[in-house]
Amino acid sequence: MSRKNSRRKFLKTSASALAVLPAAGFPYPNFPNPEKSTVNPIADPTQSLIGQYGPWAANLPADPPALSYRRPDSKGLKSWRKKGLKTVHTYLGAPDIGAQPQVTVKRKYTYDGLDIEELSWQLPYGRPTEAILLKPAGATGPLPGVLGLHDHGGNKYFAKRKITKTGNDQHPMMSEHQTHYYEGKAWANELAKRGYVVLVPDNFTFGSRRVLYQDVAGFSWGPWRTDDLSDENPEKQENIDVYNEWAGHHEHIMAKSLFCGGTTWPGVFLREDQRALDVLCARPEVDEERVGCGGLSGGGLRTAYLAGLDDRIQCAVCVGFMTTWRDLLLYKSFTHTWMAYIPILPNYLDFPEVLGLRTPLPTMTLNNNQDQLFTLEEMQRADGMLREVFAKAKAADRYRGNFYEGEHKFDLAMQADAFDWWDQWLNA
Repeated sequence: MSRKNSRRKFLKTSASALAVLPAAGFPYPNFPNPEKSTVNPIADPTQSLIGQYGPWAANLPADPPALSYRRPDSKGLKSWRKKGLKTVHTYLGAPDIGAQPQVTVKRKYTYDGLDIEELSWQLPYGRPTEAILLKPAGATGPLPGVLGLHDHGGNKYFAKRKITKTGNDQHPMMSEHQTHYYEGKAWANELAKRGYVVLVPDNFTFGSRRVLYQDVAGFSWGPWRTDDLSDENPEKQENIDVYNEWAGHHEHIMAKSLFCGGTTWPGVFLREDQRALDVLCARPEVDEERVGCGGLSGGGLRTAYLAGLDDRIQCAVCVGFMTTWRDLLLYKSFTHTWMAYIPILPNYLDFPEVLGLRTPLPTMTLNNNQDQLFTLEEMQRADGMLREVFAKAKAADRYRGNFYEGEHKFDLAMQADAFDWWDQWLNA
């Protein structure tokens, strides 16, 4: 049987599972689907995924870590933020990708009460970034702006289309995606209808920024083989499914290569999101003093780093990606993409404290009690850490952490709370 036929046979039996891979980006569809797991793939939910090494590894960082604002010897917020930001940037290794790029407006039109622009810009590497900008039809501003950060979802072929809708000819896979994760809504559109300018860019390795087969033509070993794969007819679901399987297997190659280049995947995410933020803030109809960001899962991950490290983000909503390093170390690394990690940083700050570096700027986290990607106990610990940081800074009213029944999602009830939070701080 040829490799292509064997892939088709595999996809026929697993297409439904691939369609609902977790939005944080579980990349290997031949492994057990983490959406069917509760705490970890081991029968005993308190057992470490790395066996007897787990308790030892989990206790390597101090608790609280060395630079945590929760430590009794950490006194001043300003001093803590300065040290924390310096440390995160040191280990993040974010590359220099130049200043604000020149933007090309490819197309303008109106759909469902919104003025929509299809934009692109060229970074110093890779193909041009494509983006969608949405705003109320006829609006001239000044309006608040939000950078909408798309999820991972085990689907790297799509990006901005996951949270937008620009016509009645929406790709069926995106209709299914929005039904599964967003209760049938393109949440970026819904937010724009409330009086916002919303910019949704493709980010590194997704959508227009994805690695094409032709980029690595001739690679003929293992699951990364490209010798019988083609970039032609990319919108066909069968071809998209094959691409997403291939791209999932390719993730660890990209991550290791970035490490060897002296950077990290979060570092590249941060820089590309900052350039998109430059584009949003430069828009004439946007009030750059009223700008926020948010997203689900992979978008929540990007929210934690962008909002934690760039104080232009006046209000942040992190959805479906708030837990502790311990949760990932002991129980849930198997459900997560290589895109999440910054080596060495856990010695200094726990994951929630990276987002907490934005204190006292308004911050919301939205979590699901039955989220397959995290353990409830560690999500609650993360929420407690952020509450403690904001309370110590005398800004308790500027943090809110909500929990909802259900699995990994950003449904209408959660969207309503997120929109109200942005309204409270950006659109009052």
